[in-house]
Amino acid sequence: MKVGVFGTGAYGMAISSILIDNDCEVTMWTKFQEEKEKLQQTRQNEKYIPNFKLDKDIKITTNVEDCIKNKDLLIIAIPAAFVDSLCKEMAPFINENHIVIATKGIEQETGFFMHELVEKNLNTKNIAVVSGPSFAIDIISKLPIGLSLASRKKETTILAKKALQNNHIKLRECEDITGIEICGAIKNVIAIASGILEGLKVNESTKAMLITEAIYDMEEILDTFACDKRTVLSFAGIGDLLLTCTSYKSRNFSFGKLIGESPGKQVIDKYLKETTIEGLYTLKSIYQLLENKNVKIPIIDIIYEIVVKGKQPKLLLNFLISK
Repeated sequence: MKVGVFGTGAYGMAISSILIDNDCEVTMWTKFQEEKEKLQQTRQNEKYIPNFKLDKDIKITTNVEDCIKNKDLLIIAIPAAFVDSLCKEMAPFINENHIVIATKGIEQETGFFMHELVEKNLNTKNIAVVSGPSFAIDIISKLPIGLSLASRKKETTILAKKALQNNHIKLRECEDITGIEICGAIKNVIAIASGILEGLKVNESTKAMLITEAIYDMEEILDTFACDKRTVLSFAGIGDLLLTCTSYKSRNFSFGKLIGESPGKQVIDKYLKETTIEGLYTLKSIYQLLENKNVKIPIIDIIYEIVVKGKQPKLLLNFLISK
């Protein structure tokens, strides 16, 4: 199978390792010529995954058409903020291609979920979404990992499973694409709140309280968008929530911890300049989306007040009791 992977960040590199294990022919796309040349020379990106090397047979390109042409499957694994512009570049070369979206988030300007952006720009329904508890560094360990795979197209599901499932990656199927996307995006927001609690030095019981309350609110959000509330129990739901809310490997958790420690605006701004925080992007998106629907989700509101409006982190403690 020939697969084009859009994104050479940590997750894109980790996915490439699965594809190579499954005997796929892989081409990876990056927007940056300098990054392409470095990966071709060293096969490494120490910033993203230390001590990991891309397989020597993986092709690296900055040409969008080269990453699409003659490919059986395309995988999008770039930050949510850039999916729309990438899709516009892809559009002239797409012809009934099957696409797996590994990006988690909601676009700020439109409130679109990632599959909606892809459908809009590429005029295709051959879409699957993959999401679940899976840090890039853990994927390359080749120990068991479970992911949710959502698609309404059987052929797309079959191709995705052929490319990504093996003896250490389990894919559990469903058709709730929007629900899987909501869970995958919102857990990054909740991870910021969990990190805030870590920065406040609370105990494990309080952190567990947050996660429990978050599950109830995630169910409400799923219901708001006419999704299956049981999706919160999937790998993409509670599975990813538990992982991201309890690990220093999560940039969202680490960002929240920094806020909880209250080091000052200058330190936080510096961190944001150097680090991509998908949960912050998603927080702004989902807050606006819920506002537009005139729906109040308490946990989203309090995280927005603290993270975006700069309210005191300790308000989160009061919220957990008063909610």
